[in-house]
Amino acid sequence: MNAHLQPTGSAYFIAKETESVEKHTLSVLVDNEPGTLARVIGLFSGRGYNIDSLTVSETEHEKHLSRITIVTRGTPHVLEQIKHQLERIVPVHRVNDLTVIARELGQERPLERELALIKVRGTGDARVEALRLAEAFHATVIDANTEHFIFEITGRVSKIEQFIAIMGPLGLVEVCRTGVAAMNRGPQGMEASS
Repeated sequence: MNAHLQPTGSAYFIAKETESVEKHTLSVLVDNEPGTLARVIGLFSGRGYNIDSLTVSETEHEKHLSRITIVTRGTPHVLEQIKHQLERIVPVHRVNDLTVIARELGQERPLERELALIKVRGTGDARVEALRLAEAFHATVIDANTEHFIFEITGRVSKIEQFIAIMGPLGLVEVCRTGVAAMNRGPQGMEASS
C-alpha cells in the first residue's frame, strides 16, 4: 500500500472517494446526568470524527433534559453513521440532523447563532476605527478602559468570523466563542421520544 493511502485512524479515510465532505449541524436531546456528554464526545473521538462546534445546556428543567448542538463534517455516509451511533447511546432520546431538516423545508441551513466576546487593544485612530466597525456589526461594548475594549457580538458564524478578521489589524488580543446554537424554522419542536 502506498504511504499516502495508508489509513489515518480516522473514519473519514473509509469514506467513498466519490462522496463530498459536508458540514452538518446535529441536535441531540439527552438526559441531563453525569457522564452523558463524555459518552457523546467519546463516540466522536473514538471513531476519529471531528467536532467543529459543541454547545450543551439543560433546556427542560422538569424533565432533566439537555440539548447538545454539534457541528461536524463528513460524507453523507459518515454523517449517517454518526447519527445512528448517537441514537444507540442510552441517555440519548433523539438525534436531529438540522441541516437535512432545513433542506427538506427548502432552506439552505438551520437558524444558527453564536455569541463571542472579543478583546481589542487600541488607542488613537485604531480605537476610533474599532468602535466604528463594532457599531456597523451591532457589537456591544461590555468593558472598556483607555487601552482596550471587550465587545460582545451575536450572529451567524460567518458574521463573527468576519468581525474577528477585521479586528485583527486593529489590535485583536483575545477571542472567546460560545459555539453554535441552532434550530429549524417552523412550528415543530424537538421532542423526547417516549
